[in-house]
Amino acid sequence: MKLSEMREKTVDELQNAIVDWKKQLLESRLQLSSHKLENTSSISKTKRLIAQAKTIITEKAAASSQAEV
Repeated sequence: MKLSEMREKTVDELQNAIVDWKKQLLESRLQLSSHKLENTSSISKTKRLIAQAKTIITEKAAASSQAEV
């Protein structure tokens, strides 16, 4: 998912996506430990997606708090 696509989503949608990505990350780590993971870069890509989504959630929270003031 691109960053621009993430910015269009709501906070709830982003939180649901984070949960899905964390499940995917766990599965990838389990596959890595059992030497069944072929694409090891998927772990870092998933971690990056989670971090980007959390950053967007924080930005949206800051923007909404400034709008209330």
